[in-house]
Amino acid sequence: MAAHFLDGEIRNATPEEAGIHVIPVPLEASVSYGGGTAKGPEAIIGASTQLELWDGKGIPAELGIHTMPPINCDGPVHKVLDRIEDAVAFAVECDALPLVLGGEHTVTLGALRALKQRYRFGVVQIDAHADLRNTYEGSPYSHACVMRRAVEDLGLPLFQIGVRALSADEADFRKESEIPHLDARALHLSGIPKKILPMDFPDRIYVTFDVDGLDPSVIRATGTPVPGGIGWQDALTLLERVLDGRTLIGADVVELAPAPGDHASDFAAAQLAYTLMGLLPVTE
Repeated sequence: MAAHFLDGEIRNATPEEAGIHVIPVPLEASVSYGGGTAKGPEAIIGASTQLELWDGKGIPAELGIHTMPPINCDGPVHKVLDRIEDAVAFAVECDALPLVLGGEHTVTLGALRALKQRYRFGVVQIDAHADLRNTYEGSPYSHACVMRRAVEDLGLPLFQIGVRALSADEADFRKESEIPHLDARALHLSGIPKKILPMDFPDRIYVTFDVDGLDPSVIRATGTPVPGGIGWQDALTLLERVLDGRTLIGADVVELAPAPGDHASDFAAAQLAYTLMGLLPVTE
C-alpha cells in the first residue's frame, strides 16, 4: 500500500518545505446510489505511484508534496468538517496549497471554511450534479447539499461546469441565486468558450472536481455516474481556461468509489489530482 502521493518516485516532503499538502479524507457519510467513496483517497494515492512526474509542461512534484495522514472520519459529520478545516488551515499556514482527496463531496465544505478565513475567492465546481439541495435524507450536510452550503451559509460565489442532473428545486434555487453555469448540454452544443468565468468573478479560485463530472467512459467508478459528461482533454482545457489570469488557492478531487478491477478510474483520478498540482505554480 502506498504511504504517500507518488510513493516510490519522491519522498514525502515535510509540511514546512512542501508547496502542496495532500489531505486524504475517507468520508462516506451519505450515499445516494452506489457506495465506496471511503476508499477513494487510498485508491488515488495508490494509483499515483504509476504516474509520470513530467506532466507535459513541467514537474509539479518539484514543488514538494506532503501527504498528511488520513483525516479521522469517525463521529458526526460536523466534527469531521472541523478536522478538515484545521488541516487546510495548517496547509495555508505553511504557505502550501491544499489538495483534498475525498471521500464524498461534503469534504469540500471543510476546506472552504478554512480558506474563507484568509481569502476572498470563488468556487468553480465541475460536477454531474448541482449539489444545491437544502437537505437530503434529513441532513443539510449531505454530499447533495454541499454547494448550497457554500453559497447560502458561506456566501461564496459559485460557477458550475458540466452539470447534467439536477432537481426542479435545485434549478429554481440556481435561477433565484443567479448562479452562473456552463452545463454539459451547452458544452456539447457550443464547445468550450475562450473566456469562461464572468468578468466580476473573484481572482482567487478554489476548484472542486467531482469525478462524475467526467464522462463514465473516463471514470466510471463513482457513486452516481451520469452519461454525457466531460471528456478528458476537454476537462484539461476547461481547467486551463478557468484559471487563465486567476490564482488557484486550493482544490479537491472527490467521489471516486473504487471498483475491483477498474484500475483505469483510479489512475484517471490520480492523474487529475496531479494535473491540478501542475496548475498551482502557473497561477500563483
